[in-house]
Amino acid sequence: MFDNVLETSSFVVNHALHVKINYSKVNDLIEELWKFKYIHYLAKVPYDIYHMSTKNGINFLLIYDSINFSFWGDPKWTIDENGKQLDGGMALLHCIFHLFNGRDSVDVYKQLEHMTFEEFKTLLKGNIDIPLLEERYRIVTEISKIVNEKMHGNFYGFIEGLYTDNEIFSCIIRHFGCFEDTRTYEGKKIFFYKLAQLLTSDILHVIEEKEQKKVDYTNLVGCADYKIPQVMRSLGILEYDDELASFVDTKTEIEENSRYEVEIRSSMIVVIHWIWKTLDKRMARIHINDFFWSKGQDQVQTCLPYHLTRTTSY
Repeated sequence: MFDNVLETSSFVVNHALHVKINYSKVNDLIEELWKFKYIHYLAKVPYDIYHMSTKNGINFLLIYDSINFSFWGDPKWTIDENGKQLDGGMALLHCIFHLFNGRDSVDVYKQLEHMTFEEFKTLLKGNIDIPLLEERYRIVTEISKIVNEKMHGNFYGFIEGLYTDNEIFSCIIRHFGCFEDTRTYEGKKIFFYKLAQLLTSDILHVIEEKEQKKVDYTNLVGCADYKIPQVMRSLGILEYDDELASFVDTKTEIEENSRYEVEIRSSMIVVIHWIWKTLDKRMARIHINDFFWSKGQDQVQTCLPYHLTRTTSY
């Protein structure tokens, strides 16, 4: 499946009309990449995921990562945490973490399966309704029902003993249809699976950290979202033609499955793979992915705008 992501993204890049990769700008980053000190983002958030049991932590991540998408808006959805405003993925993490924290995740899944829409809305209560609220509710209740009925309320127990990205990713895709993430471009099916790759990476990093097991996440190819292309464009690696640049820079919504969106997402996958080969495969592609994501967190004020697509994929 990972080969399909790379192969179809390469097809898009080879036929792209609106996005071009400037490989000379990629070369400028190689030295910085070698110096990159990788720390998984869960170790840096102000919620101690690693102090949860492995079971509860991974069961938490299945819910969190499944609805970790599409936060943009004007105004942006925010929550208040003791006078501090949180938005985006961090606000969502706050809401879901506090639902799980201090509880057995099996009990949380029972609650989530039968949670009413109004209860879910209250769980994510902010200044406005979070975008795609109904879709998030459907995903959470659907996942919980599957876990309760097929996995005895314990997703972690279902994958326990799996330590490779191929195994865990395949399990996620096989059992949870909400992680489907494909597009169509010039009549060809294009594969991305952003959230499924993110969840796979998160699970393996938790197992690696907490259980001290040898894991393999070297087949992951990258999480095609809005933030990493934003950083790549700001660095001059991705170049948009005037037509696409006008849409992005004026913050005009780009339709899901449009040629623009597919070319943006595919190009970042190809860049990550090209860097991986340039580094003689000595740095995992998911770490190269996270290098760009980290730069976006550090340089948020200097980045060009990101493209706006309303989607449950990222």
